Amino acid sequence: MAEFTSLGKHCSVPYCKQLDFLPFCCNQCSKIFCSNHRLEDSHDCTRENVISPSGAYTGPKGYTCSLQGCINRELTPIVCEHCQKSFCLSHRHQQDHTCSKLVEERNAESSEQVISRTAEHIKNIIATKPAIVRKPKGAKSNKTAARLSLMKMKMSAVGEKRIPEEEKVYLCVYLPQENKEKEIIMYFSKVWSVGHVVDCIADKVGIRNDNNLQHSKKLRLFTSDDGNLLPTEQTLESLVQEGILFSGSSLILEYVDNSCLSLNNTEIYTKKIC
Repeated sequence: MAEFTSLGKHCSVPYCKQLDFLPFCCNQCSKIFCSNHRLEDSHDCTRENVISPSGAYTGPKGYTCSLQGCINRELTPIVCEHCQKSFCLSHRHQQDHTCSKLVEERNAESSEQVISRTAEHIKNIIATKPAIVRKPKGAKSNKTAARLSLMKMKMSAVGEKRIPEEEKVYLCVYLPQENKEKEIIMYFSKVWSVGHVVDCIADKVGIRNDNNLQHSKKLRLFTSDDGNLLPTEQTLESLVQEGILFSGSSLILEYVDNSCLSLNNTEIYTKKIC
């Protein structure tokens, strides 16, 4: 009878060395054993191939808003270019996270200087606009028109219920031309920045808002009478104090290039009166 010495394998236990035709391979140390020594305890397994899991989560963790008390997180960092801290979408504007650089600037300048600088900025915007034949409206007439519209707005306006009545600013907002709905009447807190107001409108209406993307068109607010841009960092309260808008005023929301300072044809938005 022929011997099959090439078949099977010898047990790795030194004192055994039994030839087994159906050997067992240990998953922990990768050595060969007979049926008597296949268990880890029976061959004093060295566990050379065991990889201990660390238990640490290595997936995307997001970025927590730097504003104290805010627990919102974003998948990508939204860094303020002034204070270099990361914030959520709701607090990305300087005014909304009380930016330290903004506070320093305000402390360095008196309130009169800030108002004077804003007024000069608006004059420069108007000077760069092409001449348009349009019946001018003074601040007094704008305020009177706003008062007449205010009572009607209060009956149908929507907004955050937590805003105190004394803080509310009612506005009729004409929506972008591509939107099916033409306008919406809302109220906002006077301490909010224009940028925060834009985000609030976009969320309420459910329209695209790519203001946090670098190369996309931006959602911006403009005055409905002369089409001037409202600075995103400025608060509604400061705009009311300067006579640029009032509770009851109408504004235009539109997608524009980041360099756009005004709208030339506001009549296409205001044909339908709020």
